[in-house]
Amino acid sequence: MMQPPTPTQIREVLSWEAFGSASRELATTIAASGFAPEIVIAIARGGLLPAGALSYALGTKAAGTLNVEFYTDVEETLPDPVVLAPLLDTDAIVGKRLLVVDDVADSGRTLALVMGMMAERGAHARSAVLYTKPRSIIRPDYSWRDTDLWITFPWSAAPPVTGASGSGE
Repeated sequence: MMQPPTPTQIREVLSWEAFGSASRELATTIAASGFAPEIVIAIARGGLLPAGALSYALGTKAAGTLNVEFYTDVEETLPDPVVLAPLLDTDAIVGKRLLVVDDVADSGRTLALVMGMMAERGAHARSAVLYTKPRSIIRPDYSWRDTDLWITFPWSAAPPVTGASGSGE
């Protein structure tokens, strides 16, 4: 169990090494529950790497993505989550056991939107995230850790690479 943050502690930093351990621990929890997904669905972009890691750890070869935009910056969001193209082939998920994966259930609104979409399309979906925030409107079925801190993930810790970096042509 995590300790409450001190005034100087405003972020939780997840390293690549810790991400590997977290993914295996989360996969172990999912497997121990008896749930065996037929398809792993990543909520892009944040859920892409966790979903890939869980897919491999659980031995689930079928994977898909659903692109949802909500966060525009640190603690800044659109009014509501928006599903973006390209869309998931929802005919392929009818009656299937899905594991919907994201990096964090912060407000929980993105996860709630996607889980609702999966249920409407006749899928038997469960959700998994690395982190759950106490304010989330939905409690994921599986979560590696609870935190109320802003999380720095290893895949988004550095700014995007641009052609203006001056390195190579």
